[in-house]
Amino acid sequence: MMIDLEKLAAVPSPPSFQSAAIERGIADSVAYLGSAAAQRSLERDPYWPKWDSPWWHMLLLHELGEARQIPMRASAAMAVGLERLLHLFPIHPSDAPGADLQRDSACHCALGTMYPVLAACGIDVERTLPWVRPWFVRYQMADGGLNCDNTAYLQTGECPSSMVGTVAPLESMLLGSGGTSEHSGFVGRAASFLIDRALIHGSQSVHNAEERGAAVAWRALTFPRFYFYDVLRGLAVLVRWAETAEQLLPEAAIAIVVTALVERWPDGIVHIERQAHAKSTTILPTSDRSPSPRASASTFSLLDATSRLGEPSEALTRQWTEVRAGLLRLVQAGRLVSSEIG
Repeated sequence: MMIDLEKLAAVPSPPSFQSAAIERGIADSVAYLGSAAAQRSLERDPYWPKWDSPWWHMLLLHELGEARQIPMRASAAMAVGLERLLHLFPIHPSDAPGADLQRDSACHCALGTMYPVLAACGIDVERTLPWVRPWFVRYQMADGGLNCDNTAYLQTGECPSSMVGTVAPLESMLLGSGGTSEHSGFVGRAASFLIDRALIHGSQSVHNAEERGAAVAWRALTFPRFYFYDVLRGLAVLVRWAETAEQLLPEAAIAIVVTALVERWPDGIVHIERQAHAKSTTILPTSDRSPSPRASASTFSLLDATSRLGEPSEALTRQWTEVRAGLLRLVQAGRLVSSEIG
């Protein structure tokens, strides 16, 4: 399949739009993040619970392009909370004896999603959390992907990487300058992983066979993303990689996705098709470190306002507009190529 460049170029770029409910939700989240309650939550645990903790308010504000409104005390406390976590991803029981792996350890997609938020808040993340970028390099699998399932790294004879575990680290590693061969190597391998999957295919491994079922939903765009994957998110990071790293992007790897998006949203306005965060459960972190009970995840006003099924999404629309512009720049530069990259 080839991309119809005339149709792609003909899609209009809609003006920005935002509902009153979203504006109120932004104000509510900003006020919460500046509160003593948010500080107590961050002191207790930087990540949990879903979805109504500072972590998710910050991620959503960033996805909306509103990271500048996040209070500095919240971003600073988040950085402190991350620094308290283990600086490794426990794979073997001996890696972190006695640790509560749900509360004491981060995962690849968590670090990958929060890194850009802190950077957008003005924090020098490489200086403040210098172990994060080397983490991504350390846990990259042979096929260029990562997996937030610890047991995936114990498998032999196959490489059970995951799209969810890979896309956010790649987004983070594309921020700023590369600097090292390890960094550029990671970025190239992770991009090749997405290219090999053509943005739509789940893992062919036995260990991660369930991803083949999950992949059916990836073509339905979701918001907010948090750590979830959909094809527009994957397309956006590949286009950014090709532009920033000045690499060739195989048309065959993205044509199915681009063609479907052009046909589905001819006016350029993207609507929400999936609520990936719905029906989730969470742990409720305890202050005294006693066992954390599980419960249904709770939401907050901004999350509710920005995730309504069938509603137009300003953030997704903006991303699709940026992707189209990036693709056309790649065409002009001769870097959208018909042959596969070897």
